[in-house]
Amino acid sequence: MSGHAAPPGAITSWSNWAGNQRASGAALRPSRVDTVVEAVRAARAAGRRIKPVGSGHSFTAIARPEDQWMDLTALAGPVTVDPGRRLVTVPAGMSLRALNDLLATHRLALANLGDIDAQTIAGAISTGTHGTGAGFGCLSTFVTGLTLVTGTGELLRCSAEEHPDVFAAARVGLGALGVIVEVTLRCVDAFVLRAEERPAPLAGVLAELPELIAGNDHFEFYWFPYTDRTQVKINNRVADDDRPLPRFRAWLDDDFLANSVFGGACRLGRAAPTLVPAISAVAARALGARTYTARSDRVFCTPRRVRFQEMEYALPRAALPEALAGLRRVIGELPFRVLFPVEVRFTAPDDIWLSHGHGRESAYVAIHQYVGMPAEPYFRAFEQVATELGGRPHWGKLHYRDAASLRPGYPRFADFLAVRDRLDPDRVFGNAHTERVLGG
Repeated sequence: MSGHAAPPGAITSWSNWAGNQRASGAALRPSRVDTVVEAVRAARAAGRRIKPVGSGHSFTAIARPEDQWMDLTALAGPVTVDPGRRLVTVPAGMSLRALNDLLATHRLALANLGDIDAQTIAGAISTGTHGTGAGFGCLSTFVTGLTLVTGTGELLRCSAEEHPDVFAAARVGLGALGVIVEVTLRCVDAFVLRAEERPAPLAGVLAELPELIAGNDHFEFYWFPYTDRTQVKINNRVADDDRPLPRFRAWLDDDFLANSVFGGACRLGRAAPTLVPAISAVAARALGARTYTARSDRVFCTPRRVRFQEMEYALPRAALPEALAGLRRVIGELPFRVLFPVEVRFTAPDDIWLSHGHGRESAYVAIHQYVGMPAEPYFRAFEQVATELGGRPHWGKLHYRDAASLRPGYPRFADFLAVRDRLDPDRVFGNAHTERVLGG
């Protein structure tokens, strides 16, 4: 994101991490909750809009401002840690990285995480950010309470006991219900993970899928297009951090191979597309097997410096083999090449109204394309495959669905809209994207 040195209210530019969403508008950077309330009330009175933005890690226009944009990273607020009850209350603009470090000082941790930690807490929960593991829903399932400033300027605290309908909606609220200013999360005791990463044939992974999912705390795999190869990643809790990764090996795998070399390979593939299948085959073999232990968040989260665009679909878990077969057909028929591996993860059901995992065990298929390479025909073709299988698009990843298309996939869609009508009747927090996916 750009423009952070400008004074509050100045017209500045905004962009997301991938650079595919850009805008300019009046920047609001409140440091107090009462300033947020005042800004929302003033916007409503003037018929203006405010779009809360996080760290820009959504690929859709969900956070794209069309008038004013509000950066919450400077928002002050009490940080309350209750180790006995394993609860933490923090300002919503705090990053996941800062939260993980805070929890570690109190011998606590989040039970699961996605693979990046740069997002703000509010942004992560608002889009349904998730990790992998059959026993875990998205990060929003860890939320036990949150406070938001509604479109009418009301400061509203919600939980399972207090305004439970708002709680069911706002934990994955798409930024459409209000400005989240404070979040309370349920934590667990700090733990160590044993990470196992190894190459494996795709057919073997699919044949062993039920055992791999049920037999591990966290399981995912990456499939390399134009090959039959995958990279399997398994993380399980262990008692001791007795096998730390040597610093050189960590640099070699996570910095040099996964970022520097892979980035160079992507640039080569973009310049010479006919080489992409060979590059994919080499990449599938470059990351060999390794096993190590580390603090949980340091296993879950990895650096991402190679820029890309992404689409991700949550599918009924049983539909995964058919989805991957359809994806292979799509890639084989494209008039251009795909440079990035496909990521597959798994989550438990939850009861959050607009969560991708609402009411069902899910398999997530994430497809990527390197910046500067054509993506939309690839994404649209896979979206058709996923939609026909009952897929739900990740709210923070590119998709082309609208409200009429999305409504049948979410049993509580109408209930969410009713809460939105009540909390933001004037659409202070709307933009063209929310109008498309939720209706006017």
